[in-house]
Amino acid sequence: MVDTIVFIVAAVICLSGAFGVILARNPVHAALMLVMTLFGIAVQFVALEAHFLAAVQVIVYAGAIVVLFLFVIMLLGIDVSQSLEIGAMQSQKIAAFGFSGAGLAILGFLVNRVDNAATGRPPVGGAINDRTTNVSQLAGTLFDDYVYAFELTSVLLVIAVIGAVVLARKPTRAQVEAGGESEGSDA
Repeated sequence: MVDTIVFIVAAVICLSGAFGVILARNPVHAALMLVMTLFGIAVQFVALEAHFLAAVQVIVYAGAIVVLFLFVIMLLGIDVSQSLEIGAMQSQKIAAFGFSGAGLAILGFLVNRVDNAATGRPPVGGAINDRTTNVSQLAGTLFDDYVYAFELTSVLLVIAVIGAVVLARKPTRAQVEAGGESEGSDA
């Protein structure tokens, strides 16, 4: 009974935070709602007795990644006065609703077609070696077997942040006064 109550409360926290990320007008408020969602997921991990994953969820995602998001938001200097309500985006909104509806339909179809709801594949687990801890097995898998994918993901995240900063930076006063003649050079 307590497990059910913890699950329901954490699920409500996760869903309200996710809707807050989508519906928040201020990007800082959206980042804080993301923290709320990530903490709700950490509670779910604790309820499943996956304490290491809960700690990683709080430290890495709620701590480091959201701080990175807030740093980029502050670096870009986004004001509340800036609005994303542009008339030309109406067709994009309709397309987004269409794609999300199609994606949900495909997801529902695939969930109904799988044998094992967790992964879609039959279980292949073996006996756990008593001499090796779960953290050692996780570290071995992550840093031995999938080290290139791990490093490629970190490089991709850094490139994405740099690209977002370059694309969203405001022109300097000299560039505005010059009429955009010195777009390629930094003043």
